[in-house]
Amino acid sequence: MDLANKSTVCEFVLLGLSNSWKLQMFLFMVFSVFYVATMVGNSLIVITVIADSHLHSPMYFLLANLSIIDMSLASFATPKMIIDYLTGHRTIFFDGCITQIFFLHLFTGTEIILLMAMSFDRYIAICKPLRYASIISPQVCVALVVASWVVGVMHSMSQVIFALTLPFCGPNEVDSFFCDLPVVFQLACVDTYVLGLFMISTSGIIALSCFILLFNSYVIVLVTIKKHSSKGSSKVLSTCTAHFIVVFMFFGPCIFIYMWPLSSFLIDKVLSVFYTIFTPILNPVTYTLRNQEVKTAMRKLKNKLLNSNKTMPLYYF
Repeated sequence: MDLANKSTVCEFVLLGLSNSWKLQMFLFMVFSVFYVATMVGNSLIVITVIADSHLHSPMYFLLANLSIIDMSLASFATPKMIIDYLTGHRTIFFDGCITQIFFLHLFTGTEIILLMAMSFDRYIAICKPLRYASIISPQVCVALVVASWVVGVMHSMSQVIFALTLPFCGPNEVDSFFCDLPVVFQLACVDTYVLGLFMISTSGIIALSCFILLFNSYVIVLVTIKKHSSKGSSKVLSTCTAHFIVVFMFFGPCIFIYMWPLSSFLIDKVLSVFYTIFTPILNPVTYTLRNQEVKTAMRKLKNKLLNSNKTMPLYYF
């Protein structure tokens, strides 16, 4: 028998972040602004990196891929939540819930590996500058991006297969604004203790281990900068500090949610907002829009577009 057919629950009810109509309208406006800003900001970064040959380097190649993942991460659940605030329709079919789980773990898993690749890139650039070109080649960059997506797919498939084996036979209210295993598996008609251990082993420990590796790499980079203080050290230090803040804001909620899957739903909902809505808009601001090379490239692209419009012939009909 098909495992998915064992479930008697055909749809789930997403309770969202609040039952207050006024607060829902406020959240609707805030999340709409953040979502549009995320899509515009990250799209602008991708277009700028592609259009400007000066940005055709490993670091900006990885940044452009990060922007693509951020747009994807912001889109797997936020548009539905925004629409639900307007329509009042909060239900999601079982298949749709499983789809959200798949894409959530696909994009978060991919971003975790990509953030580690970006950290590795900065580590080689600062700690081994003479060997940077030979180590971080274009082929290596492509391999790192492909590997991040492969790991993301493998991780998300493991979560989906696990979710499909769960029997849902009663409660169907998901106390969140999207489907994720920590809240969905508590609706299953089985002992949640064993399921919690699975969550900790497959997501929590992985996220914690990756964060520790990233933390160590940034510590090594900062120590290297301090030892070789120069004119540009303060700029590099500022950049690395900002990078680490974004990494902490992304990993912190993930570690808490998946290391303590039976924790308070209220805390989980607040933390979920950080890595699904706030972090995708912080990445372009922190990683690129504060970068002088990117800002210069954006100005050139804007001037090029404006000049092309001025020189475009006018036809009168």
